[in-house]
Amino acid sequence: MSDIKQTIQDFYNIATNRDFARDFQFRVLDVSNKGTPVFDPTDLVYATAAELPGKTIATKDVPYNGFQFRIPGTVSYNNSDAFTIDFYVDAQSTARIAMESWIEETYNDATTTGDGRLHDNSTITLIQLDTKFKPVHTYVLHGVFPTDCGNIAYSMSGDGEVATTTLTFAYQFWRSDKTVKSIPNAAGAALGSLFPGGGSGD
Repeated sequence: MSDIKQTIQDFYNIATNRDFARDFQFRVLDVSNKGTPVFDPTDLVYATAAELPGKTIATKDVPYNGFQFRIPGTVSYNNSDAFTIDFYVDAQSTARIAMESWIEETYNDATTTGDGRLHDNSTITLIQLDTKFKPVHTYVLHGVFPTDCGNIAYSMSGDGEVATTTLTFAYQFWRSDKTVKSIPNAAGAALGSLFPGGGSGD
């Protein structure tokens, strides 16, 4: 059996070569309703937190002859019923108002009408960044629709804290792009315009 290379020096060597992902090295690049961006790049600068969603394979037990075999079952997408993006609230409540409009378009309780359909081109695009703010991995959530436009807390006894809101979406599935070169140049260009000196997509 070969030696196990897991000393402090080994850890140091690997860490200096690979580095570590930081929790701020991501961007919400786009949120689209039927192919039309809901937020422009200046709005998305105010997006402060989101999660890269996971995927789960269910396990099924098959008992046989006193033993429990476990076999893979169906797939599900984590938090596909409640994917959240946190935003700072600007003085005009731009993100919140955009979500109110999308929810009303989906179902308007005043007229009892609405779209109410799934649209594959309603998407959320997330991008992981490297230490130079270049895109390294994209995730696109498909079949997105809004479920909660988010509360905004105000208080007359507050101390001037910046207001935040959490927008909640449902989606059907996601697809990832693990090939750096195939990430659209527009993604890098958008990042470069927002963060000069970082991210080109090349």
